[in-house]
Amino acid sequence: MASSPYSHIAVLGAGAWGTALALAAHAAGRKVTLWVREADVLDSLRRGGENRFLPGVTLPADLIVTGDLAEAAKADALLLVVPAQVLSGFAQSLAPLVRPGTPLVICAKGIEQGSGRLVTEILEAAAPGAVLAILSGPSFARDVARGLPTAVTIAARKSEQWGDVAAKLQDALGSASFRPYASDDLVGVALGGAAKNVYAIACGVVEGLGLGENARAALLARGFAELSRLGEALGARRETLMGLSGLGDLVLTATSPSSRNFSFGMALGAGKAMAELSAPGKPLAEGAATAPALVARAKAAGVEMPIAEGVADLISGALPPGEAALRLMRRKPTVE
Repeated sequence: MASSPYSHIAVLGAGAWGTALALAAHAAGRKVTLWVREADVLDSLRRGGENRFLPGVTLPADLIVTGDLAEAAKADALLLVVPAQVLSGFAQSLAPLVRPGTPLVICAKGIEQGSGRLVTEILEAAAPGAVLAILSGPSFARDVARGLPTAVTIAARKSEQWGDVAAKLQDALGSASFRPYASDDLVGVALGGAAKNVYAIACGVVEGLGLGENARAALLARGFAELSRLGEALGARRETLMGLSGLGDLVLTATSPSSRNFSFGMALGAGKAMAELSAPGKPLAEGAATAPALVARAKAAGVEMPIAEGVADLISGALPPGEAALRLMRRKPTVE
């Protein structure tokens, strides 16, 4: 086990991704606490059972599970695995419990509806003065939980007071099967993780409509061009968007039926109604909430994003799937 100032990692949120990250931190040799919000999940895990969000996976006996947020917040580094749309309220509740210098690592992907804020901007506003970091990349929870090879990006700002936080987190979480790459481009990592879900829905729609692999490849390429334009406008580095947390995550999420966003798009393309796909108790794909917020943020920045706009219109019901594809093909030809 490599030495690290973050020897105790707390994962806040015990969904599939949170549980997988807790297992990754444990595999890296850290003391791990998993904070669980759902009473039934907490009871099952305490009895040595499974998490209904990640069936078939059990936790090591020495991995601590708790429903006490204040107790979990005593760890050296906190991984926040809560949805982007509730991150602000959660972070405000958490902030008074956190010791100075404790990294708050965002592990959610999305853009806040209404405000258009990236997850990093949400946390900066909700917990001013906190040591902010973000973890993102091409990573299905089940593969991480099984210990299959995975690479992600961890971004944080360097400072005289707290040093190279990204490198310290890299040491704390890295193992033979989980390889984090360090960065200081928080905007690029946050934007790439959010936008890829929108383009994954678009690629799923193409699949559901039966438009073929040529169309999907074109959509991937042009979607990444949109993402790059917005990234440039917001100050993200192109190499970040070309890396794991941008292009890498986009390729994984937009090409696999294991992706919730791709599967959601497939269902839309096959004619399923939004009311059916967003029924109570059914987890909604992250990109469905992100699409309109992404479009609004792009418009505010003066960036045109026709594919993202098409997805947002599909989700709102303003445009049927087949018409969305035709609208894109009828656009005035331009240069690449």
